[in-house]
Parts: sequence; structure tokens; C-alpha cells
Amino acid sequence: MTPSPTERPTRVRHWVIVFAVALAVITYVDRLVIARATPSMMHDLSLDERAMSWAFFAFSWAYAVFEIPGGFLGDWLGPRRVLMRVVLWWSFFTAATGWVWNSASLVVTRGLFGAGEAGCFPNLTKSFTTWLPQNERTRAQSFTWLSARWGGAFTPPLVGYVMRRVGWRHAFEVFGCLGAIWAAVFWWWYRDDPRDNPRLNAAERELVRESATMASGHGDVPWARLLRSRQVWLLCWQYFFLSYGWWFYVTWLPTYLVKGRHLTMGFSEWLSVLPLFFGGLGNPASAFAGSLIARWTGSVALSRRIMGCAGFMGASGFLLYSTTVRDPLFAMLAMAMASFSNDLVMPGAWGAAMDVGGKYAGTLSGAMNMWGNLGGGLAPLVIGHIVHWSHGNWNLALYVSAAIYSLGVFCWLALDPVTPLEARRVAGRPAPQ
Repeated sequence: MTPSPTERPTRVRHWVIVFAVALAVITYVDRLVIARATPSMMHDLSLDERAMSWAFFAFSWAYAVFEIPGGFLGDWLGPRRVLMRVVLWWSFFTAATGWVWNSASLVVTRGLFGAGEAGCFPNLTKSFTTWLPQNERTRAQSFTWLSARWGGAFTPPLVGYVMRRVGWRHAFEVFGCLGAIWAAVFWWWYRDDPRDNPRLNAAERELVRESATMASGHGDVPWARLLRSRQVWLLCWQYFFLSYGWWFYVTWLPTYLVKGRHLTMGFSEWLSVLPLFFGGLGNPASAFAGSLIARWTGSVALSRRIMGCAGFMGASGFLLYSTTVRDPLFAMLAMAMASFSNDLVMPGAWGAAMDVGGKYAGTLSGAMNMWGNLGGGLAPLVIGHIVHWSHGNWNLALYVSAAIYSLGVFCWLALDPVTPLEARRVAGRPAPQ
């Protein structure tokens, strides 16, 4: 059907963003329940910081290891089938965390939970790549990560409320139900090819025609090209450094406030909101500032480099500054600005994964997120051991995180965040790899 010249495109495609936003909130709620429950779990299960750090480590590394398989399955089978299965999987193991009885059972359960969540963001990225025109993708990523951060931001007081009513074990069961509801509605509505949805009018079909060509399932991922690509490795390493610094906020932060800052659990719940709340604001701020810079300079690549470098420098500097502030509220505001700076990097990083990956966006974003979560999994393990060996010196752990943040600047200075892997030549020369 040829669209009329005066016909305006419908906005059915934006429901993909709505589903992504809802799932992003659920993923962060489910993974952050344990952060608020940690003091109670340590007490009831007789665990110390080292034992809990292994539980955090198990989630993050299982999450990392299954990122590439999850993204590859999305490229091969389509996000509809993959997302429904992984959401039901991790929802079950969210509930199962409330059934653990010792350190070993906790580590195994959190590892299986992480293996399920691994397929989430690569497949959401794949759905954006096929459902949205190129100029809408980075903004969609910014909304998704804003929602993820804000979902996580308000989880500590929400979990605290539920825990006070039903206890930490039943709290995991309550939050495990959220994903099952999402999976049922998503399976009913979503189609891998947007053109299979009859609600799109002719104008919207024309708008998504080019992106929809990447919806067909395929298993011919160019693994050798991915492994040889400098773009791919720089994307992966910058996300490693970013995730290492950020995982403190979703693992040890409530415990740091109670044991390191000597606050009550109730007060720490509300202070824990600040880093993720400010982090969420960093995403639309980055998308807005990045679009302005791109218009001024005429270069999306330069815009992404500027936002990436600014984000890493700010995250490192504000985290260091927080260690010098005695007042807990102002220290947390400094950490909140570090988290805000952290998330200035996010839209550009995920936008680069979509643009560079093209029809392999699921696999490439899975690789980037895998490498990032190797760093994320390392962080709580290292922090737990530093605090234990230094007899409670939390500042030492934060110094290490700030130093690792600073390494991300060098990645963005060298990264080409726009040239697709499929591009053979640019202006008569081999495309930069």
C-alpha cells in the first residue's frame, strides 16, 4: 500500500518503547531487591561481606556469560520468543531467592537469576533496531535507561515497605510476579517484524520499512569480524569500566550507608534513592545535549565522544569528592552526581551498539553488555574483599572505582561509534574497524 502524501504516520511503533520501559523497570526492581534485603539476609543466614560478595558476583558473571547467547538468540529467533522465555525464567528465580537456606544455595540461585536477565537488554535493543527509524533509537534508549534507573531508585523504600509487611523471603516472591504479567501481555501484542502489526498505517509502514528489513532471523553472525574489530573492543572495554563503577550503587550502597556512614536502615533507604534517580536524569540529559552537539558540529560521532568523555570524567571526579564529605546527605549528593555523569555515557554507548551492529545489533549489544557485566561482577567481589581486609575502609574501595572510571575516557577518544561493521569502504577506503 502506497501512503498518501498527506497521510501522517501512526505511532504504533512507540508501544515498543512502552514495553521496553516497563521491562527495564522490572529488571532493576528484581535485581535490586537483594541490595535492600542484604543486611537482613546476612543476619538470618549468618553471612559476612565476603559471602555476600560471592552472591553478587554469581549474578553478574552469569549475567555476563549469557549476554552473547541471549543477543544471538534474539538475532536468530527474534525478540518475541526469546524475551518471553527469559522473563519467565528470571521471574521464577527472583521468587526462589526467598527460598535459600545458606551461602551455597544463594550463590546458585543468583547465578541462575542472572543467566535469565542476560537476554533482556540485547533483545530490547534488537527490537528498537527493527521497529524504530534510526533517528529515534538513541532517544528510545535514553527513555529505557531512565526508567531502569528510576525503577531501581525507588526499589529500596518499596522493598523496605514490603519487607516490613511480609519479611524478606516473601518479598522476593511478590516481586517475582511482575515479570510473568509483562511476558503474557508482550507475547500477545508484539511481533518481530513491525509490518506484521495491522495497526500501522501506510505512512508508518514506509517510515519503518528500512529498519524492518533487519527483522528476519539469521544465524550468520560474522564472529571473526567482531573479534577483529577495534570498534567492538573499545565499546566493550568502555562498558567494562562504566559497569565496574556503577555496580556499587546496586549492590553495596545500602550496606555502606548503614556500616560505613552509621545511618539507620530507614534513612539509608531514602538516601539510596539519590544515585539511581540522578542517574536516570543523566540519560535524557545526554540525549538532549548530544543532539544539540550533533547539530552544532554536524557529527554524531563527535557528539558521542564528547558525552562519553564528559561522563567518565564526571563519574570519577564526583565519586572521589564524595569520600571527602562528612555529612551523609551531601556525600550522597556527590555520589548522585557521579551516577548522573555515569549515565551521560549510556545513550551514546547503546546507540553505537545499534549503529555499528546493524542487523547484528542483538549480538553486538550482548557482547558489550557481557563485557560490562564482567566488570560489574568483579566490582562487588573486589569491594567486599577490600572492605573486609581493610577492616571497614569503604573509601579505599571508592578510590579504586574512581580510578577505573577514568580509563573509560581513553576508550572514547579512540572509538568510532557510528561506522557499521557491514560497511566495506568509506570514501574509497576500507571502513575503520
